[in-house]
Amino acid sequence: MRVARRRPVAADAALLAVGMALAAALQGCSASSGRVGPTVGPIVQLSRGSCPHGNAEVELASDPASGYLYAEWIGCHEIGFAASADGGRTWSRPTALPGSAGRSWDPAITVGPSGTVYAAFMIFGTGTEPRGYYPVVDISASHGRSFRVSRLGAPNPNDFGDREFVAAGQNGHIYVTWDYAPARDEVKIACFSGGSCAYTNGDLNVVLQTSADDGRTWSTVKPVAPGYPDSGSVSAPVLVGSSGQIDVLFERFSVTPGTLAIGAGHDYFTSSADGGTTWTKPVRFGTAGQTLSRTQWWIDGSLAADGGGNLYATWDSRAGGKDTGWLAYSTTGGRTWSHPIQVFGTRGAAVNIVQVLGGTAGTAYVGLLTRRQGQGYAQYLRAFSIHAGWRGGPVQVSRRDGMAAVWPGDTIGLARVAGGSGNRRVAVSWGGATEGTQSQIRAAVVSSLP
Repeated sequence: MRVARRRPVAADAALLAVGMALAAALQGCSASSGRVGPTVGPIVQLSRGSCPHGNAEVELASDPASGYLYAEWIGCHEIGFAASADGGRTWSRPTALPGSAGRSWDPAITVGPSGTVYAAFMIFGTGTEPRGYYPVVDISASHGRSFRVSRLGAPNPNDFGDREFVAAGQNGHIYVTWDYAPARDEVKIACFSGGSCAYTNGDLNVVLQTSADDGRTWSTVKPVAPGYPDSGSVSAPVLVGSSGQIDVLFERFSVTPGTLAIGAGHDYFTSSADGGTTWTKPVRFGTAGQTLSRTQWWIDGSLAADGGGNLYATWDSRAGGKDTGWLAYSTTGGRTWSHPIQVFGTRGAAVNIVQVLGGTAGTAYVGLLTRRQGQGYAQYLRAFSIHAGWRGGPVQVSRRDGMAAVWPGDTIGLARVAGGSGNRRVAVSWGGATEGTQSQIRAAVVSSLP
């Protein structure tokens, strides 16, 4: 949940230069280099015929061993799903995930080492299923043709829950983080027409639950951020390495005692080597003045690892009248991080949904869905190297802007596509309304990336 849209604002020189950077990126390197620049493949509408009431907030995952791609999104008050067996050229007809009808939101998806698909979402249980707010993980060993439903259950029926993330480890181990408030009545949100919602008050906490038997049973909730039960922490992407170390990036806001009013916030990184029982001291991203906006409705903060085990984090901050997307990387397993590197900046309040995907060792790809002055939402992709910095300007993936007044969702989707020289192909998916007034989910594959 995040807050609704704001009016389009004036772009700065960096925004105005996007067209030039895009042209250079599409043209590739100079003739003397002989290398062809990035190319964007056909755009496919994944949500075709699935929901007349709009589709938004897509996530992607891939299985390099089989070549499958998977997409999950919100649509018609349930969770949509589609799969591609040919690297994103064609997609299956969209279906609704079991257990998601009527009261579900916040999709998250990953693929385990054995190729098992884990498609997660939040629900509010009121019927025969457990009451309260909690995550559900749908599990498929058949490339999404059938799913087994695993319900984590609410710690108490009067709780509040929001935005889950899911990671898969070895031997059927699953890791789910989510926003948990013990007392639902303490949580207050602000919602606006045409957008999502943001917290204004609450006893909010990032918690972790784990399963050691492929979702058949789950642990109790374990706090991730210090200050439980009102730590002010939310929205926590999670990764698990081959060693079993759990890495988490989370937002943490100041909380006023008594009223539990939410104040200024930052993104933080922490890790656990003992299954989530203890956590390292959180590392803050950005300076004290580069705070998160309390009216930021999109899911901020993204965490990824490349093929060499290097970590990457992206986030969006507000400081000095400027809204800026950032990237940082760690070559030490999260113990130390680089200085923040600017991805994109705009004067005044803006929408910068920034997410990161790890590539081969030393390489990452940053996706950006941004709303431009006088226009709508446009989707970009940009390549980064730890050793060489940005590898060209942003490549525009979308061909038509999504309408500024129609919510595209709080996230975008990024996934590596199997095959190709150096595996330099990335699938990108995003939401938006390019005709009519309903958002749809689209995807394209960007090839020949640096």
